[in-house]
Amino acid sequence: MSKRKILIQLDTDAQASTFDRVVAIDSGVDELFSYSQVTVDQVESLVHGVMFTRGPDDLKHTAIFIGGSDVAASEAILEKVKQTFFGPLCVSVMFDANGANTTAAAAVLAAASHLNLSQTNALVLGATGPVGQRAARLLAGQGATVKVASRSLDRATHVAQLINQTVKGDHVLPATGLPLEGAQLVIAAGAAGVTLLTSDQRTKAKGLHVVIDLNAVAPLGIEGIEVADKAVQRDGQITYGAIGIGGNKMKIHKVAVAALFESNDQILDAESIFNLAESL
Repeated sequence: MSKRKILIQLDTDAQASTFDRVVAIDSGVDELFSYSQVTVDQVESLVHGVMFTRGPDDLKHTAIFIGGSDVAASEAILEKVKQTFFGPLCVSVMFDANGANTTAAAAVLAAASHLNLSQTNALVLGATGPVGQRAARLLAGQGATVKVASRSLDRATHVAQLINQTVKGDHVLPATGLPLEGAQLVIAAGAAGVTLLTSDQRTKAKGLHVVIDLNAVAPLGIEGIEVADKAVQRDGQITYGAIGIGGNKMKIHKVAVAALFESNDQILDAESIFNLAESL
């Protein structure tokens, strides 16, 4: 008798995400155990329950999904999960708090369909947030030169340093304001309802080829494009809105959840999720 696929959802919010639960079922999960308001102190007992109930050969049929709107709190959960594993007693884990990894992967994949990222100058607006940081990291990993823009130069510098340490290079540069000069790609990953780039600024940016806005709440992060834009030509630029990116984000999310059950030793974070996205 084949083992049923069990996904353990660890969510830091007061209510575990219904979005993540629906996607899990649509990804072929047989049983979904959802836990909300999960704290670091609770992780060990939850993970031990996962590790010790199936033999090593059957652990690939169990996996963990970590979510929640507080990305930093969820990252602490991920670190504790990894620390709790030992030897062959582990299960695969997917981290996608606030949809940060799957959204960033979808955005960078869209950009890559129009640009050679290894030869691209990119600007990420709202770059110190969770999605912005991951988009910048993925772009740098593909060889792009990336400016990470924030209202705070200190925060932008901190993010640039972290990504350069991870990617091993100096591909990422801190910035404030709107340093559009030389940019072929702009990804706006700022807070909902905040306009980061006006239509006038966008259309006057020479050499800007691809524009991606990840904000679906009016007013949009980039003026002059529509939330459903998907590779739409506007003012000589290729534009994507949040819903235009969202379709591929959903496909990536489902593929990543399904991939958890291929082995028991995967940690699906930004780079590994992007690698899966490239295979779509």
